[in-house]
Amino acid sequence: MTYFHARTLTGGFDEVLERTRAALQSQGFGVLTEIDVQATLKAKIGEDFRPYRILGACNPVMAHEALKMEPHVGVMLPCNVVVQQAGADVEVFAVDPAASMGAIENPELLAHAEQVRVRLRAAIDAIQD
Repeated sequence: MTYFHARTLTGGFDEVLERTRAALQSQGFGVLTEIDVQATLKAKIGEDFRPYRILGACNPVMAHEALKMEPHVGVMLPCNVVVQQAGADVEVFAVDPAASMGAIENPELLAHAEQVRVRLRAAIDAIQD
């Protein structure tokens, strides 16, 4: 089992980033955090890096349900979705929450994580090329 789901797209980085946000929203996810890895590495250690953004995506209803099932699951929230420049293309990939939640011995939570996985995959797969 892999720990992420990915898709490679054509188009400009900023355009794919916006399409990713829209696709996440269509599946009930908002973006709570955004880390510009390229800018951070340049500012903190002076290194040049490809365009790379980490979006902290959260479906509030599903997050609330998970927190009711397992009070410490917040250490695994939100779900990370990454948009990175990959040569001439742009790659979008999302964590597989079922893979990470498998570390927690809670069958109800794992079943819930499967539902989150389905929605994240649907969002990634819906991004138009």
